[in-house]
Amino acid sequence: MTELFTYYLFPGLILGSIYALGAIGVSLLFGILRFAHFAHGDLMTFGAYVAFSMVTLFNISPYMAIPASIVGGIGISILIDKVCYRPFRQSKTIVLVISSLGVSLMLRSIIQIFWGVDYEVYFSGIQPSIDVAEDFRIKIHHIWIMLGSFSLIFLTHLFLKNTKLGKAMRAMSDDSELALITGIHTERVITATWIIGGSLAAVAGIFLGIDTQLSPSMGWDQLLPLFAAAILGGIGRPYGAIAGAMIIGVAEELSSYPGFLGENAPLLSPAYKTGVAFFIMVVMLIFKPTGLFRGRQF
Repeated sequence: MTELFTYYLFPGLILGSIYALGAIGVSLLFGILRFAHFAHGDLMTFGAYVAFSMVTLFNISPYMAIPASIVGGIGISILIDKVCYRPFRQSKTIVLVISSLGVSLMLRSIIQIFWGVDYEVYFSGIQPSIDVAEDFRIKIHHIWIMLGSFSLIFLTHLFLKNTKLGKAMRAMSDDSELALITGIHTERVITATWIIGGSLAAVAGIFLGIDTQLSPSMGWDQLLPLFAAAILGGIGRPYGAIAGAMIIGVAEELSSYPGFLGENAPLLSPAYKTGVAFFIMVVMLIFKPTGLFRGRQF
């Protein structure tokens, strides 16, 4: 049982908390702008590399580089919205989707040009850990990832629930036409959505880089789990995205647990973890397309 929690359940929660930061942005953007933002994973990558530059130049911890990464994530998010998405606001959804694919390719190319194509790491060597119980050790950076993720999720919750702009975002997500009639400033809401989405994506990229390593395709590789989490929870429902992300993260890790078969062989090879997210997403789209929290349908 200790092995199950130490090597599968707890890492699944860590992975789910990283997915949650990205999935909230995906869900909010779909709810307000009504299109699937396929460049969101590359926003994560961009934020991770901004932090890497700060770590390299100033010899600081990647946690200390989070503010600079958030600024970079917000800046690039607003820029691509004004240049690449705003001219197509009134166009068909497919135009925005294709535009987001183009943005994804451009962001990845920019990252490769400025930072190269090699794998990078924030830390080198064995990372410190603490003994919680017998045969149960937790890496220090996992604790920081968990605390940081849930702190940002809680702050996002407070913003959406208690601020005037947050309530306007929720209203626009529920019914954009009614929001216009009531006088909500839509462009201001859209800008706020990009600020939140870009900020969370940047931090998610840093946490992913801390937990694994950096590469230009790291965010693109996480795009399927992000959308699977958003769809599972109910697309357009940020709270549902959090629940969906935790389920996807735990399911991916448990898929390689050997105890289910009563043998040493895992249920699935770790190389097929992403297939678990794809399977869950397809099942939800077939049997319950509105997700667990009754979100919008694609």
